[in-house]
Amino acid sequence: MIVKIVTLFLIGMGVLAMFGRLRFPGQKRLASARCENCGRFRIGKGPCPCRKGKT
Repeated sequence: MIVKIVTLFLIGMGVLAMFGRLRFPGQKRLASARCENCGRFRIGKGPCPCRKGKT
């Protein structure tokens, strides 16, 4: 009985690991929406607040 529980647990963990490796749609776009300088998310098409004072 214990062997069956451990086996099912390991199978379940393997399935969760496979789902964790999936790349969800839009993930690349989110990564490109970050500022290259400070790493914060940019909102809109304007410059990042860290670069507003710099010309």
